[in-house]
Amino acid sequence: MREIFVLTEHRQEQIRDITFEMLTKGRELADKTNTELTAVLFGKDIRNHAKTLSDYAKKVLLVEDAKLENFNSEAYQKVLSNLIRERKPLLTLIGHTSFGVDLAPSLAVSLDVPLATDCIDLEFENGTLAVTRQMYSGKVNVKAVLRKAESYIATIRQATFPVKKEAPMNGEIIEVPSPLSEEITKKRFIQYVLPPPGGVDITAAEVL
Repeated sequence: MREIFVLTEHRQEQIRDITFEMLTKGRELADKTNTELTAVLFGKDIRNHAKTLSDYAKKVLLVEDAKLENFNSEAYQKVLSNLIRERKPLLTLIGHTSFGVDLAPSLAVSLDVPLATDCIDLEFENGTLAVTRQMYSGKVNVKAVLRKAESYIATIRQATFPVKKEAPMNGEIIEVPSPLSEEITKKRFIQYVLPPPGGVDITAAEVL
């Protein structure tokens, strides 16, 4: 059975909310397309995250490697492109965050698959991905149909899909060997720079 991939975004030992938002939408799409929802998780010493994700997906593909301890788009691209080539998912969902904006375009180019960014809705029409995006500072919603392809990549705007508490899926955790054999030299993680304390995260606010 074909799959819908959701790439897990985590930082400082916490899974980001965007991951659960994408899993909620991914579950809906998987039900409609007769595919399996698969969470994809990269990192180091993150089996506890895999157990959490198994409640939200049929499968969790776990790749553990010290080179994946912190996000690096070069490393993530090599590992994720390898998984996509091998398993040929119908769709790969990535958060439209600094993480996803850095990764998704180069990933799509390397695989030669259609990419839609900053999506606020997705659906399949006759096997082809149709997405909704906003233009003119949110004044206009535009529906676009991507070219017919075996696989698609889409980035999802944060706080677009509310997380639904549904029955646990008790997904299978599958350990996948890391294909990274060399050190990543073009890009390297230095440190996280956090915003000053007291700032308000408007993306998490219910009312603005």
